[in-house]
Amino acid sequence: MRIVVDVSPLARPRTGIGNYLRGMVAGLAEAAGREHELVAFGPSGPRGRERIAEALAGLDVEVRTPLVPHVLRTAWSRRGRPAVERLAGRLDVFHFSDWMYPAQQRGLRATTIHDLVPLRFPEWVEPATQRLHGPKYEHAARTCDRIFVNSRFTGGEVADWLGLPQERIRVAYPGIDPRFSPAGEAADLGGPYVLAVSTLEPRKNLPALVAAFALLRQRQPELTLALAGLEGWEREPLAVEGVRLLGFVPDDELARLYRGASAFAYPSRFEGFGIPVVEALASGVPAVVSSHPSLDEASGTAALRADPDDPEAFADALEQALTSPRGTGVEHAARFTWRACGEAVLEGYLD
Repeated sequence: MRIVVDVSPLARPRTGIGNYLRGMVAGLAEAAGREHELVAFGPSGPRGRERIAEALAGLDVEVRTPLVPHVLRTAWSRRGRPAVERLAGRLDVFHFSDWMYPAQQRGLRATTIHDLVPLRFPEWVEPATQRLHGPKYEHAARTCDRIFVNSRFTGGEVADWLGLPQERIRVAYPGIDPRFSPAGEAADLGGPYVLAVSTLEPRKNLPALVAAFALLRQRQPELTLALAGLEGWEREPLAVEGVRLLGFVPDDELARLYRGASAFAYPSRFEGFGIPVVEALASGVPAVVSSHPSLDEASGTAALRADPDDPEAFADALEQALTSPRGTGVEHAARFTWRACGEAVLEGYLD
């Protein structure tokens, strides 16, 4: 088969969806071997083409990055022509992304839905995100032969909210990079710290974490709360006493931050899966995770769970985590590999 995967989200700095896409392509390339041809297709602007090349460096894939500005990519999806084969060449599978969904002439049509937040909780996303994803959900439900999801929870959401039969839905769990492990250099922030990793946006519920941390710091004033992630659209103040905003950090530094943390916190109200939870567990850090069921698969039985909107409960769980043994989540995290993700995707194409 000739498999064309749209990698245009890699044209931007990578967060959760970009990391999933890059890992899925890597796992798919490994699973496909020499039996199938894999093309990473990324229409983009000049800087985006550089980022895509950097993200895919070292992978055994053909990379096609025609120069297409973002406004034209958006119009391409809406107009429904020309067919993607005009730029990507002959194909047997086209797997489109969150960013665009051009028409195709033949072959299996697939996409990945990471979560239904823009549909279910539009107040948690920016208007542009809602405008972009709403049509994609409708289009995917109407046209796709296969819809991949990153958890059983999201699969159930997709079936219920989009009215899709289960036989069209496949779960392809994310993997984690081997750099996230207990072995290696640990970050030093000058004292013990609790780490949180996410874009600064309302769904991630960071103000509630700050409130919980303030309660905990009354008992342990030496603690710092380190928040790592891109600046988003969270309106409530986060830069309060004891909190350090680290901004976006590259993966190597993130791995050091996980290893150096005394505990990891993830108070999100809703997720598609929750990759940072597994990264933290793989790094050996005791984790306190939201009790929302969307995080059950990422957490397994390895993380402490607490009501994300109850600061006292979350503070108590963090205090327990600070004295918990390290490394208890490593075995659980080891099941999530990009090779397994690629094999699940390839099997979905072949079914």
